[in-house]
Amino acid sequence: MDKVVATAAEAVADVPDGATLAVGGFGLSGVPNVLIQALYERGTGGLGVVSNNCGAMESGLAVLLAAGRIARVTGSYIGANKEFARQYLSGELEVEMIPQGTLAERLRAGGAGIPAFYTPAGVGTQVADGGLPWRYDGEGGVALASPPKEVREFDGTEYVLERGIRTDFALVRAAQGDRHGNLVFNKSSRNFNPLAAMAGRVTIAEVEELVEPGEIEPDAVHLPGIFVQRVVALTAEQAADKMIEQRTVSR
Repeated sequence: MDKVVATAAEAVADVPDGATLAVGGFGLSGVPNVLIQALYERGTGGLGVVSNNCGAMESGLAVLLAAGRIARVTGSYIGANKEFARQYLSGELEVEMIPQGTLAERLRAGGAGIPAFYTPAGVGTQVADGGLPWRYDGEGGVALASPPKEVREFDGTEYVLERGIRTDFALVRAAQGDRHGNLVFNKSSRNFNPLAAMAGRVTIAEVEELVEPGEIEPDAVHLPGIFVQRVVALTAEQAADKMIEQRTVSR
């Protein structure tokens, strides 16, 4: 039951080229930067990433993106990531954009063993009808577009069928974890982390504080250890290394 791995490098050592990854975080909050850096140093490439966004301010997944290690992104936000936009528009990167709530539910459904579900989000748009550019040809044309999805009516309202998401691995960050893999997330860093962890067949969690089994009250557990296969304890310096995306101050 002891799922602790000595180093981040050891934890990601079996992630192969071409693997699919569900990655927690939103902006700079709750991003598993140490595990991502370990993947970068290992040289793993051709990755298919499922995450709300693909890194920001040259941190998180932006490290892998800038190095050309990501082949496909499934997400809901590009934001101010200029390298992401450049690779997408130039045809270097395949991108599936999904409504944010749908992305969250697709991850949760995959982790819960639900193959698909119906949602009203996207009905009447290219999300349901197809035609969203997944890959450009580098000359302004569309090389690959999204296919149409099944639409069905329930009680007079139309819903689109969305597939649950399962990935080979998941990378997440938690404020606290025990040796059995039970995790607690701090405030907004809870974001996509539990959902990504559920979706991964092998989930690796970096934790800011490692505690012994029983030290976390059962009612305080945000994600049960059944969803986590490996735990990496961060050093105090790694745990404290947190960037601010938008610093706002007053006089």
